Amino acid sequence: MGFATHLGPWLLGTVKNTTGTTAGTIRNMGATIVSQSYTAATATILASPAAVQMFTLPAGAKILRFDIEVIVALTGASNCGVTIGTSGTANFYMTSVNSGTSAVQTSPATIAAATQAAKTNNVGATDAIIYGTFTAATADATAGSIVVTVEYVVRDSDGSANPSQV
Repeated sequence: MGFATHLGPWLLGTVKNTTGTTAGTIRNMGATIVSQSYTAATATILASPAAVQMFTLPAGAKILRFDIEVIVALTGASNCGVTIGTSGTANFYMTSVNSGTSAVQTSPATIAAATQAAKTNNVGATDAIIYGTFTAATADATAGSIVVTVEYVVRDSDGSANPSQV
């Protein structure tokens, strides 16, 4: 499998416009879920903590969730905190979540707070650059890596996802 690029959302389904009230004639269009991943190695995790650019999401995208996985166990640190935000607000999307140290998936860092809905339902009229700030509990970690994945739905730059009814 390879990668492909395209402009605008992918709309999937067999019926674009409703022409009746029975299955097969009612609009069933939907959009696909896509993802991007960023791998943070020990050097990034311990960089005093500085925000690093992880993702660029297309304008209008709807963020569904962030996942944090410890791929290579952290040594010399009791955990790693991850905060996800913008260049102006470090915790705009997610406050610090500790990943632990073992090489297993942590529970998904879903965006649950009601106040976050407006921030994640539409990233805005321009592409959104998302930053992560990684902090280790101790400054002597010698190995380890963490992968942060964002899942989102590509939509039009105004946030709309469905074709208009004709």
